[in-house]
Amino acid sequence: MKTNLLVTVFILLGLLGCNTVKGVGQDLQKAGEKLEDAAKKK
Repeated sequence: MKTNLLVTVFILLGLLGCNTVKGVGQDLQKAGEKLEDAAKKK
C-alpha cells in the first residue's frame, strides 16, 4: 500500500518537474526572440 502511494507521488513530482522545465524553456525562447527583434531594429 505504501509503495503504491510513493510511486504515485514520484510520478506526479516528475510530471510537475517536466512542466516546469518546459515553462522555463518557453520563457527563455520568448526572451531570445525579443533580443533578436531589438537587434534587427538597430
